[in-house]
Amino acid sequence: MSKMRTTVILRKASLKRNKNGNSSSQSKKLCQEQIKEELPRILTGKEAAYHSFKDLTEIHSFRANLLSWYDKSKRELPWRSMAVTESDLNKRAYAVWVSEIMLQQTQVATVINYYNKWMQRWPTLQDLAKATVEQVNEMWSGLGYYSRGRRLHEGAQKVIAEFKGEMPKSAEELQKLLPGVGRYTASAIASIAFGQVTGIVDGNAVRVLCRVRAIGADSTSPTVFEALWMLANILVEPFRPGDFNQAIMELGATVCTPKAPLCSECPVQAHCRAYQQVTKEQESVSKMLLSNTLSKISSTPDIEECEHCSLCLPDKESWISSLGVMNFPRKAAKKPPRTERTLICVVTRKRNASDAEEYFLVQRPHVGLLAGMWEFPSILLEVEMTEKEQKCAVLDRLTELLGSSVAEKNLQYLGEVVHIFSHIHQTYLVYSNSLGSAPIDTVKLGETKCPPFRWVTKSEFQQSAVSTAMKKVLRLSSHSSMVEKLLDKDDKRVRGSEKNRKEQKGRKHKAPAEHGGRQLSMDSFFRPTVKEPL
Repeated sequence: MSKMRTTVILRKASLKRNKNGNSSSQSKKLCQEQIKEELPRILTGKEAAYHSFKDLTEIHSFRANLLSWYDKSKRELPWRSMAVTESDLNKRAYAVWVSEIMLQQTQVATVINYYNKWMQRWPTLQDLAKATVEQVNEMWSGLGYYSRGRRLHEGAQKVIAEFKGEMPKSAEELQKLLPGVGRYTASAIASIAFGQVTGIVDGNAVRVLCRVRAIGADSTSPTVFEALWMLANILVEPFRPGDFNQAIMELGATVCTPKAPLCSECPVQAHCRAYQQVTKEQESVSKMLLSNTLSKISSTPDIEECEHCSLCLPDKESWISSLGVMNFPRKAAKKPPRTERTLICVVTRKRNASDAEEYFLVQRPHVGLLAGMWEFPSILLEVEMTEKEQKCAVLDRLTELLGSSVAEKNLQYLGEVVHIFSHIHQTYLVYSNSLGSAPIDTVKLGETKCPPFRWVTKSEFQQSAVSTAMKKVLRLSSHSSMVEKLLDKDDKRVRGSEKNRKEQKGRKHKAPAEHGGRQLSMDSFFRPTVKEPL
């Protein structure tokens, strides 16, 4: 079967409905007939039937239950409000696009604040297209996966330059024409913003669909992934595709969660094969307990409808009773992130004695990890080094960047900072070096091969396009600096106390000079003082 022939049929129905400008019962009937026509070709054999939907009645019931729950229970999110209230299709599509890119591998609670600030600064594609990459990186700072923001910026510029500000309106065109827009994002924009009848498969949808249809094979494998897309396109509601897709994601995010799912609150519990398996196992345990034959219980509930297929759990031993519905979905073990160690130095100076401290930052290359972001001078450690060798390497790098030799006396080791990127376990070996108080002209850029640099205050640092890892490094540096000042203060106080004690001790044992160092007699003590003549 061609890639999602069902999708094509449903999309044709959607486009015809949009062309006619109404949602007539005739077009709805056409769409349902097309689904019905396609079902026999999809559901071949009892295995496929078990992992899919047997008829339109079941599909309609699933849709109705899910959408009814969504209408009552959905979270109020800013991008959902925009999708409903914004009449301009391009603005609506842009708002959905921004939210979907930000939500990739990032929690909703984190995204909300970033989304509101972004839309306030760049409310339209035209506004974003005029921004610089530097401004985009600054706005994205702390959100992670920084290439997402740059791709969004590139996409906005492309829409303005090549499509006269008109967003592509189908999932196929969105995926083909816009950088950073994959199959899921394209389908989400097309269904939510333009009403195209196409399903979506994101992490939440994968979990819901795998549990609903007891798909236990590796969900990242091509075979299972295509089966999930097929299910999503069969299920999507023709006249509320955007709401339906958001509903299935909402269900996965709030009820059908990775851990501790709320099965009792699930609106599609009656259609959930995983829940049915758990119920069967519980009933089997109860019967065996009553007949005192607990030892005969199988570790896997019987699945009469499916003997075993490419979508099932790998084998019967794969079922873990304590997990229940969380047996689904199964994913392949993640490849562990590679380990890296990096020397990094927090270089500070003061323009003059009264000015605030400034930090020296350099810009990363415009390709690769954290492209175009700003950071403290760093060196990737490719071989093990002693502390002495590390210091030499740091001093050489600073001399190269600053264009003048840097003294070793102020170079101090502060400690380690660990930061885990998606595929890298990074350990920063943090040093600091204070250049003291110097006129602004005395520190100059080195050779032309050196990257762009800047001096920033602490407040300017927080507003710059710096990664979360660099903020961790700065916190370590600030903490170390504060501790050092406190120790210096304590040391001065101790030295002062010792000096005072010595002075007091000297005064206590030293006799007044006018009496020749002799102890006064009682007579002398009571004798009136004789004043010297003026």
